[in-house]
Amino acid sequence: MAAEHGMSEFHEARFARGDLAAERTGLAYHVLRPGKRQPFVHRHKEAEEIVVVLSGSGRMKVDDEILELEPMDAVRVSPDAARALEAGDGAPLEILVFGPHHEQDAEMVDDSGFWGD
Repeated sequence: MAAEHGMSEFHEARFARGDLAAERTGLAYHVLRPGKRQPFVHRHKEAEEIVVVLSGSGRMKVDDEILELEPMDAVRVSPDAARALEAGDGAPLEILVFGPHHEQDAEMVDDSGFWGD
């Protein structure tokens, strides 16, 4: 998906719900290249997400809170919270995201100043 939206230099994204024929559960696999941030900030109207770090390290900003991430960390994100990820400098940040699937649920958020730098 990242390649389709011009983000493949720094971000990989795969969404397995269709391939798994999952009716209500969303599953996404993301890889952020070292030292890169997700190119967007988003929130949901209804879907709660669980983010699980598979490998690498980095940070996740959820509204005004910045969380340090390491392998096997899991973070619950409420639907209305704005969120974005940033990989550390050493290795790619590899994550799985789980949550209920709701059509047209994601909302992009103005990311100017989101990280505060």
